[in-house]
Amino acid sequence: MNNYARLPVTFEKGEGVWLWDTQGKRYLDALGGIAVCGLGHAHPAVTAAICEQAAQLVHTSNIYGIAHQQALAEKLATLAGMDSVFFSNSGAEANEAAIKIARLHGHTQGIEQPTIVVMEGSFHGRTLATLSATGNRKIQAGFEPLVSGFLRVPYDDLDAIAAVAKNNQNIVAVLVEPIQGEGGIQIPNDGYLPGVRALCDEHNWLMMLDEIQTGMARTGQWFAHQHFAGKAIPDVMTLAKALGNGVPIGACLARGDAAQLFQPGNHASTYGGNPLVCRVGLSVIDTLEKEQLCQRATTFGQQLITDFTAQLADVDGVNNIRGKGMMLAIELDRPCPELVSLALQDGLLINVTAGNVIRLLPALVMSDEEGAQLVEKLCKLVTTFCANRLSNK
Repeated sequence: MNNYARLPVTFEKGEGVWLWDTQGKRYLDALGGIAVCGLGHAHPAVTAAICEQAAQLVHTSNIYGIAHQQALAEKLATLAGMDSVFFSNSGAEANEAAIKIARLHGHTQGIEQPTIVVMEGSFHGRTLATLSATGNRKIQAGFEPLVSGFLRVPYDDLDAIAAVAKNNQNIVAVLVEPIQGEGGIQIPNDGYLPGVRALCDEHNWLMMLDEIQTGMARTGQWFAHQHFAGKAIPDVMTLAKALGNGVPIGACLARGDAAQLFQPGNHASTYGGNPLVCRVGLSVIDTLEKEQLCQRATTFGQQLITDFTAQLADVDGVNNIRGKGMMLAIELDRPCPELVSLALQDGLLINVTAGNVIRLLPALVMSDEEGAQLVEKLCKLVTTFCANRLSNK
């Protein structure tokens, strides 16, 4: 089906932060499969896990015990400070599980129309429920009627959440991204997530964090909420993307009462948490730990921001350079989707989101030298693009 406006390139192999197309041309990948390949392409540990497990056992179904699933659940729960995990095949499915947990939470309190507070500019997936939760009218258009039970407020605005609480007795949860990825790498103020936590505690709501793009060391902590020293621990948290480094896996984690809501028959997945994907997830975590990539994301991400800022400081048209760990954005003062094709021609893979934000999500294994190449290539493209647009006014 004609779902994708594909770029004119097909890749046939990769290694680290590099990809080669079918013509043998090499590209520096600064997008990482949209925050999926945190360990880069063809990482030896991931390759070994796939090959060894595929030769042993791929699938049995969740009506039986799965040793690697149990091991991965225990590891994730320990890292995140959570109690239990439900495994799915994608981030959207993980968010579907979170939405169902929130509704169960409401019904146990006698709330017949449970409502979840969600944010403008958010992205939670493309299934009907996650699409309805997403704060992007463009991707909702044509799929009405949307799923009811969501109440939208501005992102990074605690007063807006407090205000709707006064007029709605059906609210059961707040679903929010610690950093909005599709929304343009929007980083809230330091008091926002702790403030959401406090409001949820005050009103007996579940705090639900979509860490699908921010999780797995991307921001310099295992999970972005851990930047707040325990003041923003969620009741429910969703993961996917980098957890499998390209192998499809999603996870919905919960703690406390929220972890006890699902009972047999409430929710399930045929493929979710099979031996293959869980073995890969374990190898990803093991590699992130051994190579100390949380620390690397912090220091190297800051270095990239410093370098971009230095080279683009005097470029008219660059509004802002921001980021957290290896989740980076260069915001221009005008739409710039054509930069994606221009970068491709120059052997560089980037993404433009929210119309005017260059989004960079490179692998955490990127070297200093590769980072310098990224800065050099992209700054040249941005400088030329801004100069050309000015001359054409």
